[in-house]
Amino acid sequence: MLTLEELKKDRKLINDIDWDITPDMAVRMYLEWGNIWARGEDRRHVVRSKSDYSVYFVVNCWSKPYYIYLIKRNSEDAVELAKFELPEQFHTPGCLHKGMYAVEGEVKEWLRKELNAA
Repeated sequence: MLTLEELKKDRKLINDIDWDITPDMAVRMYLEWGNIWARGEDRRHVVRSKSDYSVYFVVNCWSKPYYIYLIKRNSEDAVELAKFELPEQFHTPGCLHKGMYAVEGEVKEWLRKELNAA
């Protein structure tokens, strides 16, 4: 599993990141095929075959330390590609409750800057 510093060096992987995908959207796309259309979501997020995949971030707030994971998901598997601690300045309000969350707001902005991602 990559660290943040190792991920910064992998331009191809950074370019594969879908910054709009959320954990719940990924589940609907890959585990509940077709459900994404019913919600009127962007059709570019439609799974057409088992070779389709998405790369996205998840914030894990189940227990401290909190972590950010980079996940690669297809219809058969979810693989953790990178894992690094969520910086303390983002613990509140991001992790007020236990759970898995999308990377949004200031965390997303920080990550994009760290990874030099457009």
